[in-house]
Amino acid sequence: MQTYKKTPEALSKLSPEQFHVTQQSGTERPGTGALLHNKEPGIYVDVVSGEPLFASADKYESGCGWPSFTKPIEPANVAELKDGSLGMMRIEVRSKHGDSHLGHVFDDGPRDRGGLRYCINSASLRFVHRDDMQAAGYGAYLDQVEDVK
Repeated sequence: MQTYKKTPEALSKLSPEQFHVTQQSGTERPGTGALLHNKEPGIYVDVVSGEPLFASADKYESGCGWPSFTKPIEPANVAELKDGSLGMMRIEVRSKHGDSHLGHVFDDGPRDRGGLRYCINSASLRFVHRDDMQAAGYGAYLDQVEDVK
């Protein structure tokens, strides 16, 4: 079993935007994230800890300007916390082991897929292509990845 955690070495490799988003609860500008339009099969992991977070099969185009997912690939790796910032009540999404700020979850997602929209910053994610998952230690999640149309 792989151990996922935040390390000083991992933090030192983050770009300024990745650091701002994951460690200072920042938000990238809508429509600018590198993974927003990614349609390749694979999984999305925490850029800091490497813990598996979302699968390409659960990614969809919500039109909100950030990558959107219907559910986590591994619910135990996602923490949901009340967030009263910006004068509104929202649910913040953080990685459980890396404690990285990922984004927020809303209840306006596709009803036929559970009704949730995990609105996630690209800067908090690293994409692992299906072809590389086994070698990278994520082979156990191959059955949750499918070709994205």
